[in-house]
Amino acid sequence: MAEGPTLADLGEWELIRRLGAFAPPGQFSDDAALIPGAGLSSKAHDLVINTDVLVESLHFSDATTAAADVGWRAAAANLSDLAAMGCTEVVGLTVGLVAPASTPWTWVEEVYGGLAAALATYGGVLLGGDCSGGAQRLLAITAIGRLMPSPGNETPIAIRRGEGHIGDWLVSTGPHGLSRLGLDLLQTPGSHLAARVDGELRERAIRAHRRPRARLDAVRALIACRPATVPWRVGGCDSSDGLAAAVAAVAAASGCGAMLHRGTLPLDPAMAVLAEAEAWCLEGGEDFELVLALEPAWARALVAALPGSGVIGALVAGPGGEVRWSGPGGGEPIAVEGYRHFG
Repeated sequence: MAEGPTLADLGEWELIRRLGAFAPPGQFSDDAALIPGAGLSSKAHDLVINTDVLVESLHFSDATTAAADVGWRAAAANLSDLAAMGCTEVVGLTVGLVAPASTPWTWVEEVYGGLAAALATYGGVLLGGDCSGGAQRLLAITAIGRLMPSPGNETPIAIRRGEGHIGDWLVSTGPHGLSRLGLDLLQTPGSHLAARVDGELRERAIRAHRRPRARLDAVRALIACRPATVPWRVGGCDSSDGLAAAVAAVAAASGCGAMLHRGTLPLDPAMAVLAEAEAWCLEGGEDFELVLALEPAWARALVAALPGSGVIGALVAGPGGEVRWSGPGGGEPIAVEGYRHFG
């Protein structure tokens, strides 16, 4: 048995950092990988490629997720990473399927139906893939997207985690915590929490968990509302591992700290009254919104143009990746937990 730290000891971020040593510098630093100048038309487009793995009992189960929703979520999770890099167009995706021999064909058919429904909504086609028998159901999705071509010699229109600057405002493209609430309602339908949630909020929360949105629309709004005097520079990532983790990731990659405003946390108004709301907003995960660091004039323009978005804080001087509440003396630190893949 080899000695040394386990994956649980390392954690996801340290594992990714170590794997990055096997790739060109910076290739593992964002939500997806950028392939410059790989477009297929006369105007060079940069392609973006991303791979995600969804594992049964870890990312989905029959108890909470119908097969068609498994397919939709698998596609949306990958397309969210394309949006987090600034893609405005989906080329397509490939699917690697692992399943026990006893798996009914109807389950597989419905999964691919969910994948197809997501592609019909966001664009792109199923490009191919592979399948294999195995002890556990698993989907490995690779998605390919295309960035908008840069006008003239301007900086490429891409979103990178490390592009934030001190003084940038942090913008969330939508509410957080709904997916975590939806998961709790599905797992414990008879709980005290379920009794406190009305039918409309319950429906929104369960839909947020089963059918999350990939925010390519937010990227288009971001591009369209950029003030003419502001050069292209956007720090950001998606919030699949939780809002606080996303803020910390952008701050760490940008070499600064971050502060959040407790009064402007991106909460669904009906959910805000729940005792669990703040914790699930910060740490719930799987909301698949974008967290963007923008020059203030651009942030104001985006919030005016994109319904549901809002300013949640700012990048500030401080240790890289440290997140605090706004307030006197720098404010109280926020524990950044997020989802632990090997915890």
